[in-house]
Amino acid sequence: QVQLVESGGGLVQPGGSLTLSCAASGSIFSINAMGWYRQAPGKERELVASISSGGATVYADSVKGRFAISRDNTKNTNYLQMNSLKPEDTAVYYCKANIRTSWPSTRMDYWGKGTLVTVSS
Repeated sequence: QVQLVESGGGLVQPGGSLTLSCAASGSIFSINAMGWYRQAPGKERELVASISSGGATVYADSVKGRFAISRDNTKNTNYLQMNSLKPEDTAVYYCKANIRTSWPSTRMDYWGKGTLVTVSS
């Protein structure tokens, strides 16, 4: 089986920074796109950023210039560097990865359980 484990969430003041990590483990053959989504109270889950296996990135307009996604393919891990955080960035952040497993050879999306980011003074 495959697991995604997020870490790095917490409480930060407006203008501060946090780095989220997402590590994939299990019977992994290859990982395609990896990304971060967030869900604030009373709102729908939305894409924050994604990165392809080749390193191409996509960002939500609301985080462009402030957040940066990266990945370390040797560690099956991706990172979300969040700078200049705003109260409206407060949400549960979820990692998603499109993974092909070794056996059986299937490809599907996997989700982590989420990590809470609170931006408040």
